[in-house]
Amino acid sequence: MVREDSFIGIDLGGTQLRVAAIDAAGRILDRRAAPVDRAGGVRAVIGQMEALIAKVRRPDTAVVGIGVPGAFDPGQGLVLDIPALAGWTAIPLATEIEARTGLPTVLENDAKVAALGEWRFGAGRGIADFAYLTISTGIGGAFVVGDRLVRGFRGLAGEVGHTRITDRSAPCSCGHEGCWEAVASGTALARAARMAVDRQPRSRLAALAGEALATGEDVTRAAREGCPVALTLLREEAVWLAAGLVNVQHAFSPERVVLGGGVSQALDLMLADIREAMRRRLLPGHEVPDIASSKLGDDAGLIGAAVHAKESR
Repeated sequence: MVREDSFIGIDLGGTQLRVAAIDAAGRILDRRAAPVDRAGGVRAVIGQMEALIAKVRRPDTAVVGIGVPGAFDPGQGLVLDIPALAGWTAIPLATEIEARTGLPTVLENDAKVAALGEWRFGAGRGIADFAYLTISTGIGGAFVVGDRLVRGFRGLAGEVGHTRITDRSAPCSCGHEGCWEAVASGTALARAARMAVDRQPRSRLAALAGEALATGEDVTRAAREGCPVALTLLREEAVWLAAGLVNVQHAFSPERVVLGGGVSQALDLMLADIREAMRRRLLPGHEVPDIASSKLGDDAGLIGAAVHAKESR
């Protein structure tokens, strides 16, 4: 009987750290999570990774893959910058984890590992040309073209959230204005929801938010209950999403676009408006692609990080 190794996938987010052991078939064998110790800084978070790896590690664990939400140098295993986390500049993360665990460790962008997960085991399986987009706190993207993941120079391809689609907006997380992320991310939807609650304090959306600040999840829930304010917000969100998706379609011409992240939970409520808005703007010859929600959901990044580690051995 041939022994098959297991692989550890790590999803480092701005607020949550998740670690899992994955088998060769993409099945999660064990998982652990913890809030990112933002106050403790880089050293504390690396310590959290070490502790969680120890909890899920198995005798046959072969390698660790980490999805990072920012720029990195794949050759040196160096995190160059994570906008959502202070202090993560020029951090030799792969070397640190290898030294602490004795396991070979590789890095990849979080959107790309999520795309890998969906490509190998999820909604992109069997498709040679597809796009994966995560619509959450920000907007990240990754693209498979001709059965190959597009990485680009230094692995930096895919930052579609920072393509400019409007001449004005609230400031983006990158410090500029007009980015797709600034108008169509979950953060942008939540900001629009709070403004709507101020204008319509008796709406169902306002009631669901209560004393807390309204969130994108509140918008989706209120819309499913028929709240006109929330439904209007999702129609506006659909138009902004379509504006960026048109750019994606013109640039990469995917057969399928897979959406992950919190905003994708409302895709069924927005899909008709997204498709109609895209039809109006696509060049002749281009068709609206199949648009689907992530099959793996929040596990796409975990599974994809392990897949990347396995395939990088």
